[in-house]
Amino acid sequence: MTAVLYSYRRCPYAMRARMALRCAEIAVEVREISLRDKPPEMLAISPKGTVPVLHCADGRVIDQSLDIMRWALTKNDPLHWLRCQPDSEAYAQQETLIACNDTTFKHWLDRYKYAERYPEFDAAYYRGQALSCQIDVLEQQLSQQAFLGGETAALSDVALFPFVRQFAAVDSAWFETSPYPATRQWLRGWVESDLFKRIMAK
Repeated sequence: MTAVLYSYRRCPYAMRARMALRCAEIAVEVREISLRDKPPEMLAISPKGTVPVLHCADGRVIDQSLDIMRWALTKNDPLHWLRCQPDSEAYAQQETLIACNDTTFKHWLDRYKYAERYPEFDAAYYRGQALSCQIDVLEQQLSQQAFLGGETAALSDVALFPFVRQFAAVDSAWFETSPYPATRQWLRGWVESDLFKRIMAK
């Protein structure tokens, strides 16, 4: 049995899972789903109904994107994205960035993207919250080093950039002239990478 990944092309969680699987050179059958008509076979193995869901060749089901990333890279990590030791300061810093991304930043990102659904404040307010909780931190780090993981990419880079990509796309004209040149350069490098282009191919 070939492993099956239930995915949605534009979902940032699915993007980072596909990046890790492709980097690890793990053969998977990618099944693009419709969010309005989720396949019953996916719901049968993961009732939460969100992507990505990896149905491994041995029958194991992994339905959290970070777990898929770590599972894949534990098997094969040619670019050393998992090089930080769990008891190191670098590992703790990465985990903090990822946790903020998946909670606080995602909260404000959704409101910035869909400001009309949250009329309590305008889009500029939500953008400001997203900037202060995460983008400012990224800019500070990326002004001093090429990647969040240091001079080469690490798990945090791959886990975060699909969400920063969404943030940049909400108002691309604003982002391109914003005072975040290091973050723009970092994001551009990922978006233009061969790896990202391959996992985004239709």
